Amino acid sequence: MTLASRPDGRPRKQIHLGAHFPGVNNTTVWTDPRSLSQIDFSSFEYLARRAEAAKFDFFFLAEGLRLREHKGRIHDLDVVGRPDTLPVLAALAAVTDRLGLAGTLNTTFNEPYEVARQFATLDLLSGGRAAWNLVTSSDAFTGENFRRGGFLDHAHRYERAAELVAASRELWDSWEDGAVVADTATGTFVRPGSARPFDFRGEHFDIAGEFTTPRSPQGHPVLFQAGDSDEGREFAAATADVVFSAHGSFDDGRAFYADVKGRLGAYGRTEESLKILPATAVVLGATEADAQEKAREIRLQQVSGPTAIAFLEQVWGRDLTAYDPEGPLPDVEPDTANADVTRGKVRHIKDPAPVVAAWREKAAARGWSIRDLVIEVTGRGQFVGTAAQVADDLDRHVQEDASDGFILVPHLTPSGLDDVFDEVVPLLQERGSFRTEYTGTTLRDHLGLGAPRPAQPASSGTASSDAGRVLVG
Repeated sequence: MTLASRPDGRPRKQIHLGAHFPGVNNTTVWTDPRSLSQIDFSSFEYLARRAEAAKFDFFFLAEGLRLREHKGRIHDLDVVGRPDTLPVLAALAAVTDRLGLAGTLNTTFNEPYEVARQFATLDLLSGGRAAWNLVTSSDAFTGENFRRGGFLDHAHRYERAAELVAASRELWDSWEDGAVVADTATGTFVRPGSARPFDFRGEHFDIAGEFTTPRSPQGHPVLFQAGDSDEGREFAAATADVVFSAHGSFDDGRAFYADVKGRLGAYGRTEESLKILPATAVVLGATEADAQEKAREIRLQQVSGPTAIAFLEQVWGRDLTAYDPEGPLPDVEPDTANADVTRGKVRHIKDPAPVVAAWREKAAARGWSIRDLVIEVTGRGQFVGTAAQVADDLDRHVQEDASDGFILVPHLTPSGLDDVFDEVVPLLQERGSFRTEYTGTTLRDHLGLGAPRPAQPASSGTASSDAGRVLVG
């Protein structure tokens, strides 16, 4: 039954959904016999075609610039690498018509002319369906693959990221709107138009010339951002089109939603100009109990014994292989000076002592083993239940402003969202919360976004004074 409005009488919101293709991480369950290749194009094509048939907003591809290594060995779940993001999305543009194509490109190890040209090209090839997920590199370990290495500290990585975005936008805006028109009869571009020269001067980039790629259908690709710090939230309010949020629970989601949306007015933006989409998983069952059992089995497969020990070693800074992952937490204190155990990876927990104390208290109170604890603290938000229960929960989060939709992360490649496509989406469509047909052609159309925000005031070519102080992560 179609529902015309929200519980408070406001117009009903449309749910936005993205399909995340699993990569090299601890999400994918490789041991399941239904799991297929993550590098064969047929896997990418399968998920993209299914997502488009279900009228999803976009297909999302993460990026891994190095296989995770722990104590000199490849992590037990990192069984294979990942092809480069943009060629995969360009190939998918040829086998889809409306589905948005979102790709992650690192802002620490790329140059603005190259990135701007690649995304403008993808947007042209796809007819306006490109999106760029902005991330910085968090460790020197990844930097070993690049000339620049790990020399950039935390603050400078974010300064570089902000400046990279500002420079890219300057390049995209150097072409006039409408300078290129597609001749549908011949399939060629006519009236080539012109571009003004660009001259960008900043702390990290000093570039000048003419941008070779004409203005794309969206003007700018849709910009995704995933930062949760105060600076990251401010960057999202100033620049991003979509926030890839980690706040999947209802109460945390509402608080995050209100905070970030509340910052938009300072930048002359409306609530509709920024979409907040948490990453989440869905586990369906014939009954709620059945779904809960499936969810538990999936988490046990995602967090193996070696995975649990490796996770604790990054916090403890010690070799913990002598401890049983099914036994109690280590009785030794963390070594705060030892970074060798993670081979240069920056500690995400700067002071592990209070974290370890809290974990011990929680594990003792609940009888948790090492593996139980890691399953609990590394789990992302997820919706577990029957198809009807999950549809209700997804809809409630959106209608009551805990999110604008979700990026769904499956545990299987490439068929992990099939039951969502087949069982949950039709229920959302019945209640009027999700489209039954695409009404636009570009990703900005699907997301209900307006025209892209112009580049930071830089007509003279100088980077905005704000570029060095906003953070992307």
